[in-house]
Amino acid sequence: MQKGCNLLSKINLPIKAKTKKLKPIEKRNTPLFFLFLLPVSFAFIMVIIIPFLVGIYYSFTDWRALTGANVEWVGLRNYLAVFQDITFLHAFLVTTIYAVINILVLNVVAFFLALLVTSPLKMTGIYRAGFFLPNLIGGLILGYIWQFIFNNVIPRFGSAIGFAWLSDTLFLANRSMALIAIVIVGTWQYAGYLMMIYVAAIQGIPSSLPEAAAIDGANFWHRLRHITFPLVAPAFTVSMFLSLLNSFRQFDVNFALTGGGPAGLFMDRAIMTTEFLALNIYNTAFSFQQIGQGQAKAVIFFVTLVIISLIQVRINKRREIEM
Repeated sequence: MQKGCNLLSKINLPIKAKTKKLKPIEKRNTPLFFLFLLPVSFAFIMVIIIPFLVGIYYSFTDWRALTGANVEWVGLRNYLAVFQDITFLHAFLVTTIYAVINILVLNVVAFFLALLVTSPLKMTGIYRAGFFLPNLIGGLILGYIWQFIFNNVIPRFGSAIGFAWLSDTLFLANRSMALIAIVIVGTWQYAGYLMMIYVAAIQGIPSSLPEAAAIDGANFWHRLRHITFPLVAPAFTVSMFLSLLNSFRQFDVNFALTGGGPAGLFMDRAIMTTEFLALNIYNTAFSFQQIGQGQAKAVIFFVTLVIISLIQVRINKRREIEM
């Protein structure tokens, strides 16, 4: 027994002698590391930071981008005019309504598409590519394509199948239907992108959990409610944040599909019924040449969007903890 112990000690001694303690890699903040960040930092400052600060400055002036015109400091006059602008108030209201509807529809569709492409079906890779493909089409092109579909394809299809409601309804000429049309186009374009986020979260769930629940007798809906939903809660936070930003910043589809129309009345004033905030800011600045007031609207829009986003993320993070 003693000889065996001596033999083991002789075998282990060389191994201990050869093992060396690895030293942690030291962090070196040399100028070379900052040199790699210089191109990206320069682009970010020139494209984002400086225009943002210049825009804040112009929001306190009467600048109209006219050659030879003097730029005068007007203080808070543009901001006061914004809150008296009925079109901006209506644009804020209709954008909020659109955002609520779009966030719900978009995330529900994206989540169930993710469930579909992660189920044991054939050609799920083709389905993923097909659902994601509309996200690669530009918003302006997409708006004009769907404008043709709503104005020509759907009415003719309704006439062909004898469905009078489809053939007689002018989707983009009706206030409520035009808003629903924008929701449909936005969901068709963006659902595939959010689907990929949900797919990554669903695939990260250990397969042993649903299998054990199925053995215990849990059906699909019980597994979905008690296993899938809690474990993909971080994906819901990210997806709702992205869909919130996308809904409030909606411009290209709004511009190409409806142009803000149809016209209507709001507080006894003529307004464009589907003119969202981004389109309202664009029209104020470039159609009416009131760039100072348009910049004031943009600053208010930015602050409001930051506040809403922080509240949404805080609520969703709290739900993650509760789950």
